[in-house]
Amino acid sequence: MSSLMYLLHHYTKPNTLTMKTISIAIADDEALFRKGMSLLLNAYENLQVDLEAEDGEDLLEKLATCEQLPNILLLDLKMPKMNGIEAAKRIQQKYPTLKIIVISTHFSRAFIINMIELSAVAYLPKNSQPQEVVETIEAVYEKGFHYNTEVLAIIRENIISKKKPKAQFSVELTNREKEVLRLICEQYTAPEIAEKLFISARTVDGHRNNLLSKLECRNVAGLVVYVLQHQLIDIPLLKINRK
Repeated sequence: MSSLMYLLHHYTKPNTLTMKTISIAIADDEALFRKGMSLLLNAYENLQVDLEAEDGEDLLEKLATCEQLPNILLLDLKMPKMNGIEAAKRIQQKYPTLKIIVISTHFSRAFIINMIELSAVAYLPKNSQPQEVVETIEAVYEKGFHYNTEVLAIIRENIISKKKPKAQFSVELTNREKEVLRLICEQYTAPEIAEKLFISARTVDGHRNNLLSKLECRNVAGLVVYVLQHQLIDIPLLKINRK
């Protein structure tokens, strides 16, 4: 079954909740998949595909002309002229606020780890059901990242396979920062964290920014990887795939 036919076969009714529109870019050389994905996402009231590109070069050219960057980029890896890996490197340098969700047929440990190191905040196989794609987009928009069970397991296995002693953790965090960090890793949104800790969402944002600065991470996805590398949180306790 082709990628487009798979999407159409598994199409579900759009979410009717009124939410802030999430601006999306799609870079994929398969026109049928790209157009099919655009059609499906645009059917949701809170999603809008504002940019389509057929390869990395086309993507960078179109991003350069944007008055306002999209919130999220759905990026394929295997594309002509400039592939998704090279495009991600350029985007990381020039557009660090653009959140990259990889959607690729290459769903292997090597590709996943490489793209996470290039700041990809989510990674999905190309035969994912449309509802999973939508939920991932919404989660990334709200929380900054979304690693499902399989991807998180691959990250853990990669760290373990390096067989290095536990990295020395010398950064001093306050108790409140540790609480916020744990809840970020459990994939709670800022309002949810605020409610749990009885503080304002703005205060949560302040703690998150302090954590990014102290731990020298580019985004919240980097915080999760840092926590795993330094064993700051008991991994089995991490809650994933929260809706």
